[in-house]
Amino acid sequence: MKQSLWVLLSLLVSIQLQAGQVVVRKASEPFDAFAVRDKVQQDFEWRESLRLQQQIQILQSLPLGCVLFKSPYAYYRCGASFYRPYLYQTEGLDPQQFYIQVDPPVSQ
Repeated sequence: MKQSLWVLLSLLVSIQLQAGQVVVRKASEPFDAFAVRDKVQQDFEWRESLRLQQQIQILQSLPLGCVLFKSPYAYYRCGASFYRPYLYQTEGLDPQQFYIQVDPPVSQ
């Protein structure tokens, strides 16, 4: 019994705990926690929508006549299709702009 308790205790001590990024700010700096929360939620929804799409259409350049919209996020409407800009950077190369087809955005 003592030996198993000792093993359990040493296992608990050896486990490393990791937290997310910690940001320290001065109290005098303006900070909107709700805006940060909303941005994190938007990013999560964007990643989730990409994951859920069966087939992702990626373009290197948009066709002529596409219109830029900035709400609820930046996207382009090209006829009946909608594209969101995506900046992709590989190691050692300059970033490249791609456009990923998305479902029609819903205004909030």
